[in-house]
Amino acid sequence: METVYEAAGGDVGLLRLAHAWHARVMADGVVSHAFSHGFHPAHSERLAAYWAETLGGPPTYSATYGDETSVVRMHSGNGPHEDMDVRAIACFDRALVDSQLAGDDRLRRVLHDYFTWATTTTMSRYHRSADDVPDGLQIPHWSWDGLVNVPDAGDI
Repeated sequence: METVYEAAGGDVGLLRLAHAWHARVMADGVVSHAFSHGFHPAHSERLAAYWAETLGGPPTYSATYGDETSVVRMHSGNGPHEDMDVRAIACFDRALVDSQLAGDDRLRRVLHDYFTWATTTTMSRYHRSADDVPDGLQIPHWSWDGLVNVPDAGDI
């Protein structure tokens, strides 16, 4: 069975999506605030590698950049930001169109569901402090049926 990663066009398709999403959030007056402190020059490439690993592709992100703990810490300690989350998800949905990944309804839905889940759970769980994020979190995996594993489910 084809993975979500493969259906999204592999590394090339997810990099196109990451670039489109980043452009959308930088143009959004609320979501762009998350990047006001600056961002890594290879942000889109790193984001695409993370999404690839999550969606059934190679473990490039965890082999090269870090584990889930490092990702969640990067997104933690900023207080609650539900409005920003909703807008980030809307930017993602528009980026699916921009990157030509919205034409397949099943793919569009599974990518939307993944991004919504990640944005509203793991990435926003530790809004008080990045120091609250436990060590050893593993990158979750997402399939056509949703979440495949959460080895640290008690922490999510």
